[in-house]
Amino acid sequence: QVQLVESGGGLVQAGGSLSVSCAASGSIWTINIMGWYRQAPGNQRELVASITSSGSANYADPVKGRFTISRDYAKNTVYLQMNNLKPEDTAVYYCNADKIITTRGNRYLEVWGQGTLVTVSS
Repeated sequence: QVQLVESGGGLVQAGGSLSVSCAASGSIWTINIMGWYRQAPGNQRELVASITSSGSANYADPVKGRFTISRDYAKNTVYLQMNNLKPEDTAVYYCNADKIITTRGNRYLEVWGQGTLVTVSS
């Protein structure tokens, strides 16, 4: 069973920084893309940033220049460093892993973490 466990998040003032991390567990062999999504109250879940197995990163326009995604391939962990946070960044942040293959040959199309709340006060 593959699981994603997020950590970090919390409350920060506008202009501050925060980081979140997400570790995948479950005898993982490869993960194609890992990423972060967020969902604010009343809004749909949206992509924040993603990073491929080759290290290519993609960012949503609202976070470009402020957020940085990185990945530790040995630890199957993805990080999101968030700088210059704004109140509109307030949301539950979800980790996502795409196209996972385990050492036992099991394949998962997509796995989600449980979410971690990021609150930015003005």
